[in-house]
Amino acid sequence: MSATASLRVRDGTRISFSVAGCGPWLILSNSLATDRGMWRPQLSELQARFTVLSYDTRGYGQSSVSDDEFGFDTLAADVIALMDCLGINRAKFVGLSLGGMTGLALALSHPDRVERVICCDARADAPDGYKAMWDKNIALSESGNMDAVVDGTMQRWFSSAFRADPANATLLTTVREMILRTPPEGYRKAARCLQTLDLLRSLDQIRRPVQFIVGESDPAAPLPVVQDMANRVAGAEVHVIPGAAHLSNLENPDVFLATALAELN
Repeated sequence: MSATASLRVRDGTRISFSVAGCGPWLILSNSLATDRGMWRPQLSELQARFTVLSYDTRGYGQSSVSDDEFGFDTLAADVIALMDCLGINRAKFVGLSLGGMTGLALALSHPDRVERVICCDARADAPDGYKAMWDKNIALSESGNMDAVVDGTMQRWFSSAFRADPANATLLTTVREMILRTPPEGYRKAARCLQTLDLLRSLDQIRRPVQFIVGESDPAAPLPVVQDMANRVAGAEVHVIPGAAHLSNLENPDVFLATALAELN
């Protein structure tokens, strides 16, 4: 099974998605300022075991920028709309950063549709310092393009050692171009969504299996923050990706894949 299409959801936003593979359903959700191409290092192995639905979060990739501001209830509703369109009753879900937060929101709002969630490099709250970081990045992006935020974003996403290694130049260029292609208004609306993040106090209400993956040196979702999240979800554990920062699936793709597969199977 293989297809690429788009779905216009209730508020008129167009969500672009791809379906490929065979087996039980697995949904992949991307981070801020990326698109579904961020899963390329894991995609072939996942498609050998699952029917994979990967989509571009609203405002990114080939999905359109929504007219209005939105929160995590909307992002979860986008996933449900895709599932309904494709006749998916239940699915496993893997999301990173913004995508991981979407997975937690989905487990809280639609537990009957989620088999299990792998939440990667994500947090569940927005303390003042976190909100202030996004205020700064929103202001920088208002210059009209993403040039003003790309360098700082790359520094948060990848460790200094990874960025300094010439062997990683092609990947880093690809990710940098992904950020620069992001519509600034799509970036700003997702950043403002992140400032509304308020799932931490509800995590103990999750009744679906959840596991957490985090890069060893992730500055955006530090290990103590993720461990606190896991402590609030029955049966959850934290799996640390050695040497990785925020985009752990790209910085240490093989270990990430093995870790995710162990929790998905």
